[in-house]
Amino acid sequence: MKRIVLFLATNLAIVLVLSVTMRILGVEPYLNEQGLNLNALLIFAAVMGFGGAFISLAISKWTAKRSVGARVIETPGSSEEFWLVETVRRQAQAAGIGMPEVAVYDSPEVNAFATGMNKNNALVAVSTGLLRSMSRDEAEAVLGHEVSHVANGDMVTLALIQGVVNTFVMFLSRVIGHTVDRVVFKNEEGHGPAFFVTMIVAELILGILASIIVMWFSRQREFRADRGGASLAGRQKMISALRALQRAHPAPLPDKMAAFGISGGVGGGLKRLFMTHPPLEERIAALEAAQ
Repeated sequence: MKRIVLFLATNLAIVLVLSVTMRILGVEPYLNEQGLNLNALLIFAAVMGFGGAFISLAISKWTAKRSVGARVIETPGSSEEFWLVETVRRQAQAAGIGMPEVAVYDSPEVNAFATGMNKNNALVAVSTGLLRSMSRDEAEAVLGHEVSHVANGDMVTLALIQGVVNTFVMFLSRVIGHTVDRVVFKNEEGHGPAFFVTMIVAELILGILASIIVMWFSRQREFRADRGGASLAGRQKMISALRALQRAHPAPLPDKMAAFGISGGVGGGLKRLFMTHPPLEERIAALEAAQ
């Protein structure tokens, strides 16, 4: 889940920066002063929406390394590091992608993630907590899962989806704000305070709904990455790794930990809609049912 959290947080920050930049340059005020040109607004929203998503994707490796303090293994300094690098190298060759950078970061949590804009120039990182808690067979399966994320182009897919939902959130929030300003408050020139207040509220509500869409796609990609990990490392190893995660987190994680756990925590009802990962029992059942 860590790669998703980092990506979404970076995307939000970049969209805010782009929004401020557009306002300083006079682009957004110009649209407002001219009423609401839907074609121009859609282009504006697409530039902002996709710009934020793809800039955050482009710097995802840099962001991830600094966010967790990951140390890239340039020259293996131990048998464990040598095993990590060679395992990822073998899996990358089997998956038909370029060799990712392999990194380790100091954390007690059982976690691993992959990120990067290009499947031939990605990053695979594992926590020291995972290396201490899992057997090599289980760790091999986790690495296979992450390499599969890279091979499947999941970060690019997520960026495209995020760009689309960003675009429609920005477009629809301004249309709603314009409608309320004109129809309810009868403002006939420019845009009054009602436009900006309504636009902000609409952005918040639509942003929450959009995140549900992004999270749904993320959960589907996790099932696919599990199948990829099973293909690269072996189905029983992948199932064993998921069961090891269950043992590491036998009860629902506190919210603070769940936001960064590789398993995505446990959730039901409305909480499930905002989970990046399916529940572990569903992932295990899907692998056990696979032929």
